[in-house]
Amino acid sequence: MGRFTVWDYVVFAAMLLISAIIGIYYAFVGGGQKTSKDFLMAGRSMSALPVALSLTASFMSAVTVLGTPAEIYRYGAIFCIFAITYGLVVLCSAEIFLPVFYKLGITSTYEYLELRFNKYLRLCGTVLFIIQTTLYTGIVIYAPALALNQVTGFDLWGAVVATGVVCTFYCTLGGLKAVVWTDVFQVGIMVAGFSSVIIRAVVVQEGIGRIVNDSYHGGRLNFWDFDPNPLQRHTFWTIVIGGTFTWTGIYGVNQSQVQRYIACKNRFHAKLSLYINLVGLWAILVCATLCGLALYSIYKDCDPWTAKQVLALDQLMPYLVLDIMRDFPGVPGLFVASAYSGTLSTVSSSINALAAVTVEDLIKPYFKSLSEKKLSWISMGMSLFYGGVCIAMAAVASLLGALLQAALSIFGMVGGPLLGLFALGILCSFANGIGAFVGLVSGFIISLWVGIGSQIYPPLPERTKPLDLSTVGCNISLGNLTSTEIPLTTVFSTPGAERPALADNWYSLSYLYFSTLGTLVTVVVGIIISLLTGGLKQNTDPKFLLTKEDFLSNFSRSETEKPEKVEVLNWKPFTMANEGTDNPAFSHIEMDVASDKNKVNGLHI
Repeated sequence: MGRFTVWDYVVFAAMLLISAIIGIYYAFVGGGQKTSKDFLMAGRSMSALPVALSLTASFMSAVTVLGTPAEIYRYGAIFCIFAITYGLVVLCSAEIFLPVFYKLGITSTYEYLELRFNKYLRLCGTVLFIIQTTLYTGIVIYAPALALNQVTGFDLWGAVVATGVVCTFYCTLGGLKAVVWTDVFQVGIMVAGFSSVIIRAVVVQEGIGRIVNDSYHGGRLNFWDFDPNPLQRHTFWTIVIGGTFTWTGIYGVNQSQVQRYIACKNRFHAKLSLYINLVGLWAILVCATLCGLALYSIYKDCDPWTAKQVLALDQLMPYLVLDIMRDFPGVPGLFVASAYSGTLSTVSSSINALAAVTVEDLIKPYFKSLSEKKLSWISMGMSLFYGGVCIAMAAVASLLGALLQAALSIFGMVGGPLLGLFALGILCSFANGIGAFVGLVSGFIISLWVGIGSQIYPPLPERTKPLDLSTVGCNISLGNLTSTEIPLTTVFSTPGAERPALADNWYSLSYLYFSTLGTLVTVVVGIIISLLTGGLKQNTDPKFLLTKEDFLSNFSRSETEKPEKVEVLNWKPFTMANEGTDNPAFSHIEMDVASDKNKVNGLHI
């Protein structure tokens, strides 16, 4: 196997350097980041295409670059059914959540919870988001670095610290604009990395026909599995129904994603960015699938994982790259750069979202006297702080990898109940604060019960259906290996004898249904409690709900955009005290400066 050459490091360093330059550019162009709105929301001036690419990039972490092809290699191409899921997710986000968030002009999605219910729910949402995102970022930085390090010998901590520092650097200097434009560049790198692997694999295998043929005979083209059993890990139904709930929790209400499409200059561009991003998601899915099938086709007679050539499935892609790209200096570096681009784009959007949530939900409401200039400095400080936290979390991940992974899967279940909370607010006019709170708590309890259960008693292989891997063609002496099926175990796995009755039905629920369960429990309980506590008597302001007009305005593009802005202005006097949302068209600074000048002139006179 090849190792890394100087050229590979050069390519990787170039990717980091360009990302940093973009950050410096946006720190100084157009007068820099004057207000916290400029810094966190790009001054609400973005157009659809860069935002769409940015959404695609941060959705695709290095986990996608390394994990999805390995998933397809192991379990087959049924993963492609996610193409349908992505379509449904984008539809829900663009038509249900986006109109409400956009017309309210909020910076943090959790602001909505205070406007619609009360400030305690807003605090719940914010705290959960901060914990979940920091956990996630730690794993996103560390896991790919580890996989790449073990296969390619690419320096582990050098890479982690370099990516973390560069990321923090451009987030702190350039704000959301820098995050979006570096994402655009990083999507390019990711596609280039994937394409180089696919093209080279097709050349090695002498045509794509052979790859498809091998995959077909190896049972990898298992697209249609309509088994309605919710315990099977991936079937058509678990992916379409469960996947839609899981991903809508990320696209529809997660601050990292919402913050960017709300930063578009008008609602048409915001919706358009989601629909263009769908094409990006499909393209990435196709690339990852082709890589997975190429992996199988090349290693069908000698699986490197069973043959102990790699320690984990996510090391298969780097292994393949070093194997087939030996004679091309710099190309393995391009692949590593593409994996790290995935990390950078995800981490940068997390840092920016964490800064936004902290400033909007934890600082602004309690320190009302802060000027815009101070707030923009505080936003930069928060970006710097969270960048440090993310690097620290990567260090924690290296010590407690498996524990952190488990913690993340448990916090992944936070998404379901939160989605249910927002759905209650936007779709049910009679839902009240009490109902929402009880719903949220019960949604959590159910999700955590299933989630922790499934961590302790992992589902059996017949539920996950791993496909066969063969080591027949290996010319390595495999003395101790008799079976090719290696049971996948987790940290907490216990001997088979002690599995309780619950383990094989309730805890074996497909991981995609955790979110669905949380959402449905939250909504149902929330509705029942709201009705019992007089929810029908309350008057909810229609601007907090999804109304018929929101939907119809799709068809009359030009007329609806201007009035919305005016309405935002009209609402201001009444809700000034608790709302704290500003119309981006007016900046406080101009007014402050004007009044100061008068005072100065007054003194001179």
